[in-house]
Amino acid sequence: MSIHKSLKKVGALKRHRNVLTRSERFKSLEDEGKATDATSVYGLPKLRSILVKAKPKPKAEPAAAVAGA
Repeated sequence: MSIHKSLKKVGALKRHRNVLTRSERFKSLEDEGKATDATSVYGLPKLRSILVKAKPKPKAEPAAAVAGA
């Protein structure tokens, strides 16, 4: 069988995803201080995953148009 094209690249799975695996959720909770090693991995709370979008840069006007005005 062939490998799916999204899995061929090393960074293909590094994109934003809405659903996290249990280990990813546990790691996020540990980073926030809401979970410890004694915390059960079952019944973890849902985490909000927010994608931060960069605002587009305003296009610079050509120098000729600015000088003629």
